Amino acid sequence: MVPRMSDRTDDLAAAFGEDTDDETAQAAAENIEAFADQYDEELTSEAVLDRFADAPYADFHAAFNWLVGDLAADSDDCTDSREFRIGGPGEHAADPTITG
Repeated sequence: MVPRMSDRTDDLAAAFGEDTDDETAQAAAENIEAFADQYDEELTSEAVLDRFADAPYADFHAAFNWLVGDLAADSDDCTDSREFRIGGPGEHAADPTITG
């Protein structure tokens, strides 16, 4: 049996699907679900979509990655949001294997 995703995931996948392909929209929604599970269980799809509308980028990937960073900035516990981005940390991200 396949686990059922939340209503939040379904709502976000449908909304993100207006700006990108279905596969990317589903992945983005699942990334938000994973973020919410770890850092903000009270996060609503409406709050996510309101913030997404404020993204300073027209490109879906850039706007979504900005959204993830914006959500993480409001969380005292999330110090690294790269795992929730579309496409991971990107080529200009800090190397996570380098410490102190």
